[in-house]
Amino acid sequence: MSKLSYVKPLHETGMSDVGLVGGKNASLGEMIRHLTELGVRVPGGFATTTDAFDLFLKGAGLDERIHDTLEKLDVEDVHALARVGREIRSAIEELPLPEAVTSAIREAFEALAEGNAFAVRSSATAEDMPEASFAGQQESFLNVEGLEQVLVAVKKVFASLYNDRAIAYRVHLGFKHREVGISAGVQRMVRSDLASSGVAFTLDTESGFDKVVFITGSYGLGEAVVQGAVNPDEFYVYKPNLEAGRPAVLSRLLGEKATKMIYADGDQVEEKIRSVETTDEERAAFILTDDELEELGRQSLLIEKHYGRPMDIEWAKDGVDGQIYIVQARPETVKSRRDGQVLERYRLKTRSKVLLDGRAVGQKIASGKVRLIADVDNMDKLVPGEVLVTDMTDPDWEPVMKRAAAIVTNRGGRTCHAAIIARELGVPAIVGSLEATNLLHTGQAVTVSCAEGDTGFIYDGALEFDVDRVALDAMPEVPLDVTMNVGNPERAFHFASLPNAGVGLARLEFVINNMIGVHPRALLELDELPADLQEKVRERMRGYPDPVSFYVDKLTEGISMLGAAFHPKKVIVRLSDFKSNEYAHLLGGARYEPNEENPMIGFRGASRYVSKEFSECFALECQAVKRVREEMGLDNVEVMIPFVRTLDEARAVIEALRANGLERGRDGLRLIMMCEIPSNVILADEFLEYFDGFSIGSNDLTQFTLAVDRDSALVAATFDERNDAVKKMVHDAILACHKAEKYIGICGQGPSDYPDFAKWLMDEGIDSLSLNPDTVVETWLFLAEQAAKGK
Repeated sequence: MSKLSYVKPLHETGMSDVGLVGGKNASLGEMIRHLTELGVRVPGGFATTTDAFDLFLKGAGLDERIHDTLEKLDVEDVHALARVGREIRSAIEELPLPEAVTSAIREAFEALAEGNAFAVRSSATAEDMPEASFAGQQESFLNVEGLEQVLVAVKKVFASLYNDRAIAYRVHLGFKHREVGISAGVQRMVRSDLASSGVAFTLDTESGFDKVVFITGSYGLGEAVVQGAVNPDEFYVYKPNLEAGRPAVLSRLLGEKATKMIYADGDQVEEKIRSVETTDEERAAFILTDDELEELGRQSLLIEKHYGRPMDIEWAKDGVDGQIYIVQARPETVKSRRDGQVLERYRLKTRSKVLLDGRAVGQKIASGKVRLIADVDNMDKLVPGEVLVTDMTDPDWEPVMKRAAAIVTNRGGRTCHAAIIARELGVPAIVGSLEATNLLHTGQAVTVSCAEGDTGFIYDGALEFDVDRVALDAMPEVPLDVTMNVGNPERAFHFASLPNAGVGLARLEFVINNMIGVHPRALLELDELPADLQEKVRERMRGYPDPVSFYVDKLTEGISMLGAAFHPKKVIVRLSDFKSNEYAHLLGGARYEPNEENPMIGFRGASRYVSKEFSECFALECQAVKRVREEMGLDNVEVMIPFVRTLDEARAVIEALRANGLERGRDGLRLIMMCEIPSNVILADEFLEYFDGFSIGSNDLTQFTLAVDRDSALVAATFDERNDAVKKMVHDAILACHKAEKYIGICGQGPSDYPDFAKWLMDEGIDSLSLNPDTVVETWLFLAEQAAKGK
């Protein structure tokens, strides 16, 4: 056999060569051959073939011995698995490579024109497939120097086909050991040790929303991210804007990034990288600029289009030439295979004390007793149904991960290998919790909830929860628009998968309270704050260049996430409606807010916007909306103004909006008014001269019509949106909008709580019901049934 059949240059391989060079190397070659001219950068190199691996094992008769041993192995016996795996790997590493293979590798290595250091990566033939990722099952080696180290690394790659985790994973997925071969890819190292690296998915890994590229990354070599050793930065990049040439970064989340992996001077191939702590300056900065994120997004989109399916991509930025390279691309294996016609929703029935939180993996809920395990050597102690709690997991834990009801780790991000495996197994996981091993203890009953957005929560005790399964393709028609009330942008992608006609109420208060947490005037006057308060504010705005950019950028991120999730459906964004006591709770807020006896009817809504005390803050909100609509092109975002008491306030706020670039009617902008005060109904015709419609705020409208404090338990029994006086107000508001041929919806709590009230509204001819997301399906089906009865 010719020595040339034992290696193959990557640029000569493609996806038709998976059986020869494995999935990973075949994919690298495919991209080099077909995507280089389009702008996708992949480091060159070569791959050993499965012919080389077969010759290596068969020459010593090792192949049959291995397969006979594995056929008798029970992989659920972790002690036997560890012993057999160790024996096989030792036998392989002690075996010399055949001279024909060594000669072929030497010739290919000498032909590489550049690079003093190389990556030697594993590439199995049953790997990187749509059905299973085999993420991290075999070994790869970085910063390998010289031919001798390359030869050693190649042999270790061969041995890693029989890692304990790889053996167990193949059995669990039904792959026969003797039908799986392995190749070693040798590439020039990208100097990400001097820059950053990470993972990009061409969909949202938790919701399956496919209009974004989800990027995670940290400083240094990519192993820290894929192994879950760091809590990385996270970003969402909007695909339609990448293609349209518009600003595309939807959101940024600053990770802890406590450590990074860099080159080391070890003599052995396993000792060529080391972990060091990052600096305070590095932790306070995002790892990529917006331009770099968009460049990575474009490369990811090209790869996805070439393969015709969502992809899981590893990337690296070279600290020498400043370019971003793709070092791996494989099919995404979980969300892209889900049944898109069946919606499965987990919902807690009760809540208890939150013990800690982290990044959610999956969308499920599970409860069980904690099993705290310090390291992989003790993983066999995990009893089926327990919640595995450890510092971090890597693919070595795979043999027992399926036993766990849930997994909680101190470290790791949502794209690490362990998170990928957890998704494949359907096990909810919370990663990057920081303190799980300190705050939780073995035997403690907990509930792990990944059903509340990107943040996962660990609750005290075993809580009850429901699981709803809805066939989305069977949703009947209803004679109005069913929209949603949404506050948390993190949940936008999840909610967009529900049946909906858009968002009838997007609350800015959640963004300001949870994503910003600082009073806007404290940001405008940062240099005038006391030193201790300045320090707290600067800690909040880490990653952003200045206080105003922080405020406007975070508002922009929250609004654009909602706009992108539901585009082209309407998203009605209500500008901030905090009361003075709520604004006072923000960092620095107590310095600026009055102490009102009754904030509910005090300094809020339109009167606040046009006041000299708040007008600069209002301008920042307008700036964010304007950026989302005009620069990002998300013109499905509309504006809603709350608590407009008088016609003078209506005129003043319309002028303030116009002065801040949000002119009614320009570029199709609709301005909606919250109809929530009796004066709004009494003078409905006059108010509608200034606005393009009403959204009935039934909470406040009920409160003010009945003179009932909705926050008082003493009179709570009187608060009811179905009271005849309230219904008369709602009826008149609907009539006024119909007469003026303008939009009329409702975004209060009433129709979410009372199906009979929702039916009454439908019968009254309201255009839209904006419901709490957890009531959308039930209310939709109820209304469809009632409408059918009325025909």
